[in-house]
Amino acid sequence: MNKLYIAKDMNFRMKKLSNSKLLDVLFQVLIISLLIISCGKNNASRATGWDINSKKGGFQYNIDYEDQETGPGLVFIEGGTFTKGQVQDDVLHDWNNTPTRQHVMSFYIDETEVTNIMYLEYLDWLKMVFPQDNPQYKQIYEGALPDTLVWRNQLGYVEELTTNYLRHPAYAEYPVVGVNWLQAVQFAEWRTDRVNEFILEREAYIEKDVRYGINQVEGGQVDANSTFNTRAYQKNPSATYGGKIDSIAGKKGKIKDTISVYAGIDKGLLLPSYRLPTETEWEYAALALVGDRAYNAYRGKKKYPWSGEYTRSSDRRTEGDQLANFKLGEGDYGGIAGWSDDGADITIQVKAYPPNDFGVYDMAGNVAEWVSDVYRPIVDDEANDFNYYRGNVYLKEIIGQDGKAEIIQPDQLVYDTLPNGKVLLKRIPGQLKQVPIDEEETFLRQNFTESDNRNFRDGDIESTRQFAGQLGSDDDGAGDGRPESTKMYDAPTHPKVSKDQDGNIIRSKDKSIKRTSLITDEVRVYKGGSWKDRAYWLDPAQRRYLPQYIATDYIGFRCAMTRLGSKSKKKKSARHKRRG
Repeated sequence: MNKLYIAKDMNFRMKKLSNSKLLDVLFQVLIISLLIISCGKNNASRATGWDINSKKGGFQYNIDYEDQETGPGLVFIEGGTFTKGQVQDDVLHDWNNTPTRQHVMSFYIDETEVTNIMYLEYLDWLKMVFPQDNPQYKQIYEGALPDTLVWRNQLGYVEELTTNYLRHPAYAEYPVVGVNWLQAVQFAEWRTDRVNEFILEREAYIEKDVRYGINQVEGGQVDANSTFNTRAYQKNPSATYGGKIDSIAGKKGKIKDTISVYAGIDKGLLLPSYRLPTETEWEYAALALVGDRAYNAYRGKKKYPWSGEYTRSSDRRTEGDQLANFKLGEGDYGGIAGWSDDGADITIQVKAYPPNDFGVYDMAGNVAEWVSDVYRPIVDDEANDFNYYRGNVYLKEIIGQDGKAEIIQPDQLVYDTLPNGKVLLKRIPGQLKQVPIDEEETFLRQNFTESDNRNFRDGDIESTRQFAGQLGSDDDGAGDGRPESTKMYDAPTHPKVSKDQDGNIIRSKDKSIKRTSLITDEVRVYKGGSWKDRAYWLDPAQRRYLPQYIATDYIGFRCAMTRLGSKSKKKKSARHKRRG
């Protein structure tokens, strides 16, 4: 009897189990069917009740957008609050960055410095698109070349580096140097266009391999008349690729009912611009306080990008190893061979040292890095403590008679001769024509009143003591004609380079002996210590400055990108938000 009862009980349980599985399967099928049906329906607008993305017409919008794609080479940095500025004893009495509380928006930053091989790819593209045998384009490539002569030293032998450091494969993954601030900005602009061009090809808005040539079948290649620019594509897409974009459209960009399909801003497909990080962003990424936090309370102020007060590792497995590439002491750039060695005497290949808690490499040592900010000794936190930045110059696109943004043509090139004689192209063909904003945009505004805001709320009144009487005068190059309210520093007049009627270069300098400062609106901040610096400069809060046209053998750069949308990549809810 017991055996029979047990058998019946097991049979009953098996049937019950099979029935429950069947119900689970049916439930899953029902859910999937509902999802399919819901996806097939058009979403109704909460403003009008009209269908969005209806096949019959009406408002079209990408309502399925989820998250910003992480661009090549970038690391996500979740924004937050931190103390910007000096956090340790100022032994040099160079208190020009007093501690201020700042909040940073989330952004992306390069995992490593821009390397030689990355910059060589840029040079190769310029040489292909703007051939050197064309006198019209010759200065474009030359203007982008790093200054390899920065390695020369009057009392040192490093001559081989002037020839080999940039191009030899032994230095391919070493950070590029000899690049001034202006060149770094143009590299970032070029990188933006090449990444977004690849995305358009990947998503089939343009034909495959168009980035290599407009017409590969006939052996055509991209030239000065057919370049791609992201902002030009978003503002006037039909003029992109020299007006040939409709002929090279992919399956998503084919003409349907005389309407061309483009990946505009509303698609959310193209990435924001690669750019130089702001000083606030760079310092925040370097500190990486995310790894020094417990229960939302900071354990203390960090001196370096890594935890601890010392430049050597305290980890048992790597105890005593150097954590950055810097000058150890007088006549000691790398230590004794095989002993306490940091692995480098000049720069070193990227990722040679462990990353910080954000996963970013070499935020201290190797090379110092350009940031986008115009230098001033003070940080005006009373004016702004949210993503603080000095250097805004607001521009607007020129709109033609057809109502569309105008694009620079190859015969409209404008070059800028830098104070050191180097010639630099201002804007590449295919980019938008831009001019400073005027009174139409600034009239009765409260948030900004002029195009150039580099000198806004300068605040250093003492700097005017020695030259207040010279303001507004151009005698002997003493003044620049600007009113006293806008010029705050007794800096030299910007050097000028001109040519005479015979084409000879004429260089002029400010010969005044009354100057008290080197600070101008053309001076930019660079951050971090380098292979030439002592440990003092490894502190992320340290800051120095140089004119934006100067290049050195110890300053490189890395790019950043704005994060659009949510602050965090993780699904979070506000702490005060009621649940249930």
